[in-house]
Amino acid sequence: MDRRNEESPSRMEKSLPHPPPMPPHFNTRFHHKGLIITGSKIRGHSFLPSIAVNSSWDRLFDEGYRADVTILTDDGGVIYAHSSILGVVSPIFKAMLNKIKTRGQSNRRSISIRGVPSEAVRVFIRFLYSSCYEEESMKEYALPLLVLSHAYVVPQLKRLCECWLEHKLMNTENAVDIFQLALLCDVPRLSLISHRFILSNFKSVSSSDGWKDMKQSHPVLEKELANSVRHEDFRKKEITRKMNERKVYMQLYEAMEALVHICRDGCRTIGPHDKVPPKDDNTPCPYSACKGLEALVRHFAECKMRRPGGCVHCKRMWQILELHSRLCANSDDCRVPLCRKFRQRRRKQSKKEEMTWRILVKKIVRSKSISGGPYFSLESTT
Repeated sequence: MDRRNEESPSRMEKSLPHPPPMPPHFNTRFHHKGLIITGSKIRGHSFLPSIAVNSSWDRLFDEGYRADVTILTDDGGVIYAHSSILGVVSPIFKAMLNKIKTRGQSNRRSISIRGVPSEAVRVFIRFLYSSCYEEESMKEYALPLLVLSHAYVVPQLKRLCECWLEHKLMNTENAVDIFQLALLCDVPRLSLISHRFILSNFKSVSSSDGWKDMKQSHPVLEKELANSVRHEDFRKKEITRKMNERKVYMQLYEAMEALVHICRDGCRTIGPHDKVPPKDDNTPCPYSACKGLEALVRHFAECKMRRPGGCVHCKRMWQILELHSRLCANSDDCRVPLCRKFRQRRRKQSKKEEMTWRILVKKIVRSKSISGGPYFSLESTT
């Protein structure tokens, strides 16, 4: 073999030029970084990884190279697009283009998109090319983009608009518009979020221009929203009432605990007759109701009108003693005075009075969720 031929590969390698350096990192103005949808949240991330590919699609849209579709807008604007891209991304566009094609029209087909700003249509068509958008464009045209994405079945853009409107763009001025469009575009989560926003900020929302327009164009919807506000106010009042009621039942339960504590162990300067109260005991009592009940027990012991129906304080004490007897699990060994007698006295009570006491006992037991305690038990409520 010729020696020159053996050396030719190395010589050829030396003669080959070096490849050009890689271009620096670049980004087009429609590659919006900082948003990606995860469930119902928007978190920081680049929207699409292939920047070069998206740049090519953006350029194809901007230059309209071999575009075969013209899109007409309200202000007389014309947007050039490609039927192959529109048909692949949107089934509605595909059906429209096929229908126009069967009529035997010219090679460049025409589609009209009316009722939304022409710039919103441009942003919409650009998104169909590269799935990219400008943040400022989304802030300004999120509502018409939601309508377009719903009308032409572009779920990716529809979800984007929903997240932007829910997390970043909703305010007292546009909440009514968002609510109405969410209902029309079948976006249940957004309609629920906007409805809650209206209820929470009803005073400000009801004075907005959107509310006034809705009152004229959709009076039935305005009436339903007003009714839901009244229902929400009633619900809040009902929740407050139940919370206050539960608080009263908790106080009664704590009073029952404190009564057993005083009659069994004694507290501070008061206690059972067979026990000496501890002296110089400065430790705080673990029973919050003990201090108030201690004063009531002292009054009851010293009052000359403590018979049932006597003074107001003694009447309250009689009710506490009877309530304890109904909560007590073992009245035979109980240290609380008159516990057993009150239990025997129930046979003489009317059915109405007995039912009133039972309802009260069940509510107290439910509020504290008592289960087999040493002094109170569900067994005594039967």
